[in-house]
Amino acid sequence: MNKRQVKTFKLGGKEITLTTGVLAEQADSAVMARMGDTVVLATVTSAPLKQEMDYFPLSVEYQEKLYAGGRIKGSRWVKRDGRPTDEEILVGRLIDRSIRPLFPKTFKKEVQIIVAVLSVDGENMPSMLGAIAASAAVHTSKLPWKGPVGVVNIGLKDEKYIINPTNSELSESVLDLVVSSTKEAVLMIETGAKEVSEKQVVDGVKMAFDEAQNINKAIEEFAAEKKIKRDVYEEDKPSKKLEEQVEKLVSKDIPELVKNMAVHEGASDVFKEMVTAVSEKFEKDEDKKWVAEIIDHLKKDYIREQILKKGVRPDGRKLTEIRKLSSEVGFLPRTHGSGLFTRGQTQVLSIATLGSTQMGQLLETAEGEQEKRYMHHYSMPPFTLGEVGRVGNPGRREIGHGALAEKALMPVLPTEENFPYAIRVVSEVMSSNGSTSMASVCGSSLALMDAGVPITAPVSGIAMGLIIEGKDVAILSDIMGIEDFNGDMDFKIAGTAKGITAIQLDVKTLNLTPAILEKALEQAKVGRAEMLKSVTDAIDAPRKEVSTYAPKIKLVKVPVDKIGELIGPGGKAIKKLMADTGTHIDVEDDGSVSISGIEKAGIEKAIEYVEGLGKEVTAGEIYEGEVVRIMPFGAFVNILPGKDGMVHVSDMSEGYVADANDIVHIGDKVQVRVKEVDEMGRVNLSMRMDPSTDKPKEDRRPKPSYNRGGGDRGNNRPPARRAYGSERGFSRDNRGNADRSQSEGRSSGPHFPTSRYFQTGTNVDR
Repeated sequence: MNKRQVKTFKLGGKEITLTTGVLAEQADSAVMARMGDTVVLATVTSAPLKQEMDYFPLSVEYQEKLYAGGRIKGSRWVKRDGRPTDEEILVGRLIDRSIRPLFPKTFKKEVQIIVAVLSVDGENMPSMLGAIAASAAVHTSKLPWKGPVGVVNIGLKDEKYIINPTNSELSESVLDLVVSSTKEAVLMIETGAKEVSEKQVVDGVKMAFDEAQNINKAIEEFAAEKKIKRDVYEEDKPSKKLEEQVEKLVSKDIPELVKNMAVHEGASDVFKEMVTAVSEKFEKDEDKKWVAEIIDHLKKDYIREQILKKGVRPDGRKLTEIRKLSSEVGFLPRTHGSGLFTRGQTQVLSIATLGSTQMGQLLETAEGEQEKRYMHHYSMPPFTLGEVGRVGNPGRREIGHGALAEKALMPVLPTEENFPYAIRVVSEVMSSNGSTSMASVCGSSLALMDAGVPITAPVSGIAMGLIIEGKDVAILSDIMGIEDFNGDMDFKIAGTAKGITAIQLDVKTLNLTPAILEKALEQAKVGRAEMLKSVTDAIDAPRKEVSTYAPKIKLVKVPVDKIGELIGPGGKAIKKLMADTGTHIDVEDDGSVSISGIEKAGIEKAIEYVEGLGKEVTAGEIYEGEVVRIMPFGAFVNILPGKDGMVHVSDMSEGYVADANDIVHIGDKVQVRVKEVDEMGRVNLSMRMDPSTDKPKEDRRPKPSYNRGGGDRGNNRPPARRAYGSERGFSRDNRGNADRSQSEGRSSGPHFPTSRYFQTGTNVDR
């Protein structure tokens, strides 16, 4: 086991401890980092390539173990941690983008970095701690790189910046800014924001850069204690003579090559043909293998020189010029909302789909379960580049682009209370030459407004580029693929007319300064406005109603103690309500009820029923009710869900009514007035709307003959009291069921059945 080494430093007032020599001794390097009770382990391993590759094969895996938060996977069948979640992939990409630029460009050794989250406390973010641990692990390995790199998270609340905010602080922040910096420059920026200004972003970046130096210093001291002897890597380069020979053969054809490649983001057939033709002029395989790289460098040098010296871009545009824009809504007839956005040769079709809140995505992490009601997915098939390629599950790039567009649009979405829908947007890339993620932002603004989603403002996005050679600097608006590949920066900025909502920046140079960043943001603001105008020219506000084909959703509340009554035994009540109204109903534990359906009438009927459960009946109210049960002395009328009242025969008409069956029938709709709600909660109704005509209780009973037809038996006592109201000898619960409250046996009056027959509604002559 290696010797234990510990280094402690502070970030934003919180103590971070780096430890090595404890775990994973067979890895090239392993660093455990702790902040609070959050613990991560970063390991680095490397190996010679098994086959030649034309890129640096670095892989970064971020793994958040559920046991870190004391959780067991919720699946009934699968308990093992499965494939990486989107969030894990996004954190892995963030770490990769922070580390990759510091390796030699031609370094081809296979390197794998694994960051495993071992413990979480719910407050200190393991993602930021993992990025710091990864930087420390690489820097304490023998690998050649120009690190370390400090990764800092910045929040902003009440105009005050927060360094290394906790989860709770970040939830109240208008800015979630992540910046990776070396001692010299900013390498990577990832931002989600609630319409902040360019100045707020720049000030946050400056603060993050300064704070990153504390991290870089601590990691350098940590590595120095380990006394690592770093490998020296000498780049393998073609001979100067070979470079001159190839340049002589192709120099006159480079302008035409660049012009052709400006048309397609992918590799051009013209480039491949040129490489093949030039390679045939050399006999040695050693010379042939360098031809493609030499031509590529000549192409790159030509593009950069044209931009820096002449201000001319590959397609002839000026540095700030935006390509031709086009926006269209309602492109697809049966979807809930669609928007087609075209910028030059980049084209994205975004489709919005609405569903009940139960259609949201449940996320299971070590820190607990979360639910997403807005999901943005991005798809870019090979045909978009005019190529043939693999079609299958989304790759890391597609997941990252979808997440960036999602982040850009989140701040303008309505709250669930104002718009109780789950929202899914899919951005289908149809053609690519330049930033498709920013085209997805524009297309999705179109689709959301077309679907009737009441976003607070449309969002647009633009990709900016940068060319730096010494003191010469050129900032490019709306970059194409060829400018991205041969430039020094890919800077994507999205936002509303009010401010920035998302940023993603990656650089290939160590010369990006805050001053250049500030200028790029201001230039991007002008370009964003032009994109936004294209969007608002097509549709300037969300449609007033959701699509005819989208479900109509209403959110209502019922008292918690009424949830059981709404659902019913085994769900029978709610299933019947859904079947009768043609709706889908979801009930939450707090009494929130989401009612969705296509037909408005069915939704209104379901709402009326659900709201009725929580309504208290008061005297004097008028209802349109349905007769649900009839007795000779009166009728039971359903006035609210689960609430029946009784109309006595004396309250059915101005004249005398001998039998309720003479006035009403089962299923009749009758207008009734609430006379009273007695101390036991029983509801007495009247079909007579004038309260002044109400009779005293003692005058309501019919006066039967005491003589039963058998002569005078010498019994002059009055008959047993006929059971009505509070004196009726029975009561009804909310379902209209009769309960016995008098002893079994026959009543002494004629035609008065026992309570047993009151229950069945059957009058039997015994």
